[in-house]
Amino acid sequence: MPDRQVDRREATAVRGDRAQFGVCAALAGLGIILLADAARIPQVTSSNDPLGPRPVPIVLGILLLVTAAAYAIDVWRGGVGEAESGEDVDLGRRADWKTVLLLVAVFGLSAVLIDPLGWVITGSLLFWGCAFALGNRHHLRGLVIGVVLGLVTFYGFAIGLGVNLPAGILKGIL
Repeated sequence: MPDRQVDRREATAVRGDRAQFGVCAALAGLGIILLADAARIPQVTSSNDPLGPRPVPIVLGILLLVTAAAYAIDVWRGGVGEAESGEDVDLGRRADWKTVLLLVAVFGLSAVLIDPLGWVITGSLLFWGCAFALGNRHHLRGLVIGVVLGLVTFYGFAIGLGVNLPAGILKGIL
């Protein structure tokens, strides 16, 4: 009998976990927004696309609602994720704000520089800056890898997808 009382207390404690129910509410909210937006899409079909653009957001919205409901039921019944299994996180340490701020600066600088410098240069600097912020101290190697990734993604988008990324100051060269 005492074991049963402990289980009830644990279940009651879990039922009071508002953060998990907040995630459920957020999932349900996204599902409702997706369904509302899908309802506003006009029904357009063609011989190449007999379904049109509406079914995918409708299916995703329904799946989000089902996931939110299943998750809420699991949390209500006392389902709890395993604490720290497989995570190598020291909860006693504080956040590394220097790294976070460096990453924010690198992303912000990339957003500002992508039009004037182009994707290849900005993407290279983005990779190098993120690698530096995360602890890489092989600066030249990081920059070379960034240039290779910038060129591969530039031509991958241009040739493979037909999407032209900004060339910036390298326009006419690439």
